[in-house]
Amino acid sequence: MTSPCSPPECQLSAIPEKPQSKSSQGSGDAIINIDSRATTAVNTTNSYHSSVSLSHAKSEIKETITVPLQDYPSGYPRQAAFQSSEPSFSIYRCFNYLHSRVLLELQDQLRVLESDLTDLDNLDLENGQEKRLKSRAYDLRQAKKEKIESERAGLIATIRDKLVNYDEILVKARELNTFQRPSKRDYGSFRTWFWNEKPLSYELEEQFIKRKEDLVTLRHGREWAGFDGLIEELIRKLHCPLTQKIFTTPELRAKTNNKYIHYYSSSRIEKLVGLIITFIIFVLLILPVVAMYRLTSITYRNTIFDAIGILVVFTLLFSAAMSLLTRAKRHELFAASAAYCAVLVVFISNFGSQAPVG
Repeated sequence: MTSPCSPPECQLSAIPEKPQSKSSQGSGDAIINIDSRATTAVNTTNSYHSSVSLSHAKSEIKETITVPLQDYPSGYPRQAAFQSSEPSFSIYRCFNYLHSRVLLELQDQLRVLESDLTDLDNLDLENGQEKRLKSRAYDLRQAKKEKIESERAGLIATIRDKLVNYDEILVKARELNTFQRPSKRDYGSFRTWFWNEKPLSYELEEQFIKRKEDLVTLRHGREWAGFDGLIEELIRKLHCPLTQKIFTTPELRAKTNNKYIHYYSSSRIEKLVGLIITFIIFVLLILPVVAMYRLTSITYRNTIFDAIGILVVFTLLFSAAMSLLTRAKRHELFAASAAYCAVLVVFISNFGSQAPVG
């Protein structure tokens, strides 16, 4: 494997070497290892400067630039900086009403064009020009003989343009409907900042934030509005130097000097949530096993029914935990609960075959 080298070293490696074992005489700025496959040049006089430049390069690579919110001019610049500073603050109007109006307008225009095309086809059929309906080339030749453009071709071209616009807006409207609504916590934080800062001076331009039913968030992730958001809210309420050090980064701390605004690393919170959920699942797996194992010391006939009761209770707890702590879909929730119940059933069957009957 050939190691990367700088341009001077690469040029030096390309020069064919004479078979000699003596080193070069003089001040000895470079030491050449003739026996190696790739010639390596080592600058002995500039090794200190190289280490200093390497350290400087590492510090330059790690250096980042963060523009604080307060450095942006008050108004739309600061509002844009705030909304782009955190995905949970990326809240905008989707204009569902306007999308519906435009779609209805295009829909009716297409209806009229569809009716015109049907009338034109019926007119040619009544005038004995049905051949125009069977051959597009014949229709164009007839229009050329009459020294006019084909009415049918022009009408279909107009329909095509309208359809392209209609389909594009229809698809975009569908995509907008899949966007998540801002959570109550995110919406409240955005309204609080807007009330405190008052970045806009025109009342009509401020009213978009009050149209809650028409707002969407660009924040991605189905689970963040649930248990993850609860954990973040608890961390926010327990804000202290320790939590700030654990759940924030230097770049996030440099975003603002406002003591009421705190940015937290979503990746670090997700790791904490993952640990909590793992612990809960571990407890839900171990507790029923321990409880049913304790039943093995009991020798009366109702022991197996007690084990089934434990199975039902813990299966319900597991399903509730999956539903509350995650945003699992229905089929995912059903599959996970069935697998959990199957594990306990296997344990009960082994327990039932070994339990003595009193």
